[in-house]
Amino acid sequence: MIKKYYDADCNLGMLDGKTVAVIGFGSQGHAHAQNLHESGVDVVVGLRKDSSSWAKAEEAGLKVMEVEDAAEAGDLVMMLVPDELAADIYNKQVAKHMKAGDVLMFAHGFNIHFKAITPQSDIDVIMVAPKGPGHTVRSQYLEGKGVPSLIAVYQDATGHAKDYALAYASGIGAGRAGILETTFREETETDLFGEQCVLCGGVTELMKAGFDTLVEAGYEPEMAYFECIHEMKLIVDLINSGGFAMMRYSISNTAEYGDYRTGKRLITEETRKEMKKVLSEIQDGTFASEFMQEFSSGRKIKFLATRRVESEHLLEKVGKELRKMMSWLKK
Repeated sequence: MIKKYYDADCNLGMLDGKTVAVIGFGSQGHAHAQNLHESGVDVVVGLRKDSSSWAKAEEAGLKVMEVEDAAEAGDLVMMLVPDELAADIYNKQVAKHMKAGDVLMFAHGFNIHFKAITPQSDIDVIMVAPKGPGHTVRSQYLEGKGVPSLIAVYQDATGHAKDYALAYASGIGAGRAGILETTFREETETDLFGEQCVLCGGVTELMKAGFDTLVEAGYEPEMAYFECIHEMKLIVDLINSGGFAMMRYSISNTAEYGDYRTGKRLITEETRKEMKKVLSEIQDGTFASEFMQEFSSGRKIKFLATRRVESEHLLEKVGKELRKMMSWLKK
C-alpha cells in the first residue's frame, strides 16, 4: 500500500533561509511559485529575458531572473519546463550553478529516468508532482485546500532529500489533500502509459471511432458528436466523483446493461496485448528515444503533420459549431 503524508508530517521550516528557484512559469510554474511565495518561502522565477511570462511573474509579486541567475540563487531548483527542453536548459544553463548540498527538483521523472539529465552526485534529486493541472493547484490553494501530490527521491546526498520533498509539497498546498510516495521509475512509466493507452491516445481514438462509425452508417454528424464525444464529460465527471459504481448508479439501466454487454467486445485480448507492448516500449526507452528524436528534428517527422490531419477531422468542425450553443462552456 502506497504511503500517504499530510501537513502534520511535513516540516515547512526545512525551507527557512533557503531560496527556491522555479525555472519556468507555465501551467505548473505559476502555481508552484505563487503558492510557495504565499506560504512564506523565498522564491525566484527563472525565465528567458524575452519570455512573455516575465511581466506576468512580476505582476504576481515575484522576483524574476534569467535562468542562469535564478539557478545560481536557488538552493532548491525546480525544473518546470517541457520535457523536450529540460535537458538542454539544465545541461547548458543550470548544472554549472548547482552546488554541493543543493536540491534539484522535477514534477515529472522523464529526463532523470531516461538519463537525459545526469546530475552530479553531491546534490539531492527529488520529485514533487501534483496530480492536477497548475490552475487547479493554484485555485485549490487559494480556497485553503490542495491537490494530492506525488513525491519521490532519486538521489539523497544530504540525508534530507525526502524532508525537502515533503516541505515543498506542503508549501504548494499538497499536504492539505495528501502526499503519496513513489519512485521516479514508477511515476514516469505509469504516467506515459496512462497518457498513451487511456487518457489521450485511447480515449480520443475510441471517441473518433465511435463518431466515424455512426456517420458512415448515415447518421447526422451532430448526433454522432453528442453521443460519442460531448457526453464523455458526463461519464468522466461521475467516475471522478465516485468511481465506476457511482457512474453506473447514475446512468440508466439500459446504459448500464449495454456497458456490461459490450465493453469487453471492444477492449479485447488483442487490445490488452497491444497495451502490454506499449508499456514495454515505454519501459525499454523506445518511446523516449523516438520522442526526443521527433523534437530534435523540429517536430517534422510526424508530430506537426499528425496534428494538422487530426485538426481537419469532421468531428472538430462539427464540435466547434455545436459548442457555440453551449453558453456554460468557458471561452
